[in-house]
Amino acid sequence: MLITLLLFLLSAVTIYLACEYFVNGIEWTGHHFKVSQTATGSLLAALGTALPECIVTLTALLMGDAPVQQQIGIGAALGGPLVLSTIGYSAVGLTLLLYMSPEHRVMEDEVQRAIGRDQRWFVGIFLVAVALGMVTFTGKAWLAPLFVLIYLVYVRRELQQTDSHEVELPEPLKLAPGAGIPPLRKVLLQTLVALVVVALAAQLFVHQLESMGELLGLSPVLAALLLSPVATEMPELMNVLIWVRQGKHRLALANISGAMMIQGTIPKAFCLLFTPWLLDRTMMVSSLVTLLAVLMLWWGFRRGRMTAGKLAWVGLVYLGFGGWLMLA
Repeated sequence: MLITLLLFLLSAVTIYLACEYFVNGIEWTGHHFKVSQTATGSLLAALGTALPECIVTLTALLMGDAPVQQQIGIGAALGGPLVLSTIGYSAVGLTLLLYMSPEHRVMEDEVQRAIGRDQRWFVGIFLVAVALGMVTFTGKAWLAPLFVLIYLVYVRRELQQTDSHEVELPEPLKLAPGAGIPPLRKVLLQTLVALVVVALAAQLFVHQLESMGELLGLSPVLAALLLSPVATEMPELMNVLIWVRQGKHRLALANISGAMMIQGTIPKAFCLLFTPWLLDRTMMVSSLVTLLAVLMLWWGFRRGRMTAGKLAWVGLVYLGFGGWLMLA
């Protein structure tokens, strides 16, 4: 148990330190390729930090066709959006409340509208996925490419976004602190090495959290729904902490919303390909809780009334679901 706790803490610290290099590198990557701040967070950062969750889902599905492995894979695919829509956005709100003065907690209308659009997209995609999980029919696996296509359409839309305000240069690249505009090769080297370290540390974090789940007597499916997603979404949560503390909540919010779009499409495509994609009672409740959280977020962002305090409260939705799971 002691070794598990030590490895757990070591992997968490490693993820945080590697994420500092990653977010620094990804900002310069966006600058070099003339990508907007929103797209830098929702596409470049999200693609990198969402990899661990996609890998966990795919690994669970490919390890065998045993029902328990399929359930773990489906649980991981559903758990990611649940954690991001609750703990992820709550982390933004809490970090704003803890580190920012009241005047710096304000989220611009433009940012709120952009995040609200992402929530609307996610609701539509997730409703289709849940509906497919309630029925059985021949050829369901052929719908997997549809989810990939939807994500590609989202990517195209994000790349068309432009910044409506002047964007400051990122902080100096950590590999080249003296360079005004660091060379692209150093930017990509720092970003890719940091991403590899994040992915490896996240896998170690997942294994330690799963071991803790076994010690607590949690079933594999419960661990896949509750613990594994929290572990694999650690990179996003660390990015949130770093970017919000730097006063860049636009990037933090875009990172979470972009990761949700990935989680709502790519892992679902994997599940449609390798499983019957049928949701049991616990998974249906998990899906409904996710939809509840996203609808709350969409309502607030669409009306331009989302505040740091309201974001912080969304985390209670996850705690309520966790309590229900433990008692059920």
